[in-house]
Amino acid sequence: MKAFSEKGSIKMTAEKSAQGGWGSGETSYDLFVKKEGVPLARGLWVENVLDLSLGSWRRKGGRGAYINLDGSGVNTSYIAIDSYVVEIAPGGNLNAERFLYEEILYVLKGRGSTTLWTSPSEKQNLEWREGSLFTIPLNARHQHFNSDKNQPARLLGCTFAPTMINLLHNDEFIFNNDFAFTDRFAGQADYFSGGGNFLDQRHFDTNFIDDIRDFSAIANKANGSSGSQGEASILYVEMGCNTMSTHLMEFPVGTYAPAHRHEPGAHILILSGQGYSLHWTEGGETVRIDWRQGSLFAPPEQWYHQHFNSGNVPAKYIAFKPRGRKFRTKGKFMNNVSQKQGGSLIDYADEDPEIRAVYERECARNGVTVNMRPVEGD
Repeated sequence: MKAFSEKGSIKMTAEKSAQGGWGSGETSYDLFVKKEGVPLARGLWVENVLDLSLGSWRRKGGRGAYINLDGSGVNTSYIAIDSYVVEIAPGGNLNAERFLYEEILYVLKGRGSTTLWTSPSEKQNLEWREGSLFTIPLNARHQHFNSDKNQPARLLGCTFAPTMINLLHNDEFIFNNDFAFTDRFAGQADYFSGGGNFLDQRHFDTNFIDDIRDFSAIANKANGSSGSQGEASILYVEMGCNTMSTHLMEFPVGTYAPAHRHEPGAHILILSGQGYSLHWTEGGETVRIDWRQGSLFAPPEQWYHQHFNSGNVPAKYIAFKPRGRKFRTKGKFMNNVSQKQGGSLIDYADEDPEIRAVYERECARNGVTVNMRPVEGD
């Protein structure tokens, strides 16, 4: 890996206007986003999703913006997920809708509710607040409401829309299809009860979490063990019989995770703390992004990446991913397996020594004590 600068940031680039259609090089999803008529953020990362410029979103009935990051897979892979931010006016609501793609939602701010139904006579209500995480069952009718009459509410959604729109390229079929996936949701009264079950000590299966930021409360359900990756705790969360999934990670003060690489699509939202991440291609220059609460980034396809907590409190993030472990669409996951065993994870002992040296200097500047295990040979 080549030398890198300790400082640097990536700016979002504005979408260039272009004529779509045959021979344009644009996908069906590209054209769909243009028709939506809301701002589109591109680039390696978004510094803070709460600071995004929003525009009127006629289809949803609120204000919003799309986010198509370099690592989303939108322009590089047939398996891709996107993200967006939508705002609900004080005391207002969005339009009722349904669609043939998976969606997982995180509440950035505010409080409200979501009504879901399979028939008008079987509506049920889900109450949410800042920090809540939930999924919309595939093609279920639903509508979001803001319970606060004084403040807007904002939601971040991650969806499989790019994959489905590019495969089907028929908006009518995707947004006005009557088929009910009753194997996923058949109007069960307890569907969003906040319960769930552990498939093992690191895999939690649920449809709703009241506050995903409370990592310890969730991990304690697994007898106090959430597993580990390097120096960080990790919990995999499967939701709604989705192919998409999420995982939650917490880095103690003075620690960082080993570098690894994988397919595109994983969207990482910082929930708390501050730090930085390094991204690089094999043999290429290293790009650093400095993150804080609200930052969102997606490592590009097969780029190595590594996350560092350089602050004085534990850092937490949630990753939205195009694949899970409950419903497989590929074989064994190798991104958390050491390169020595055929995987893509770089052991601490094999990383560029400058990585640890830079981290130690960063922590020293912030008055933080490094709490990493010595590498072999130290």
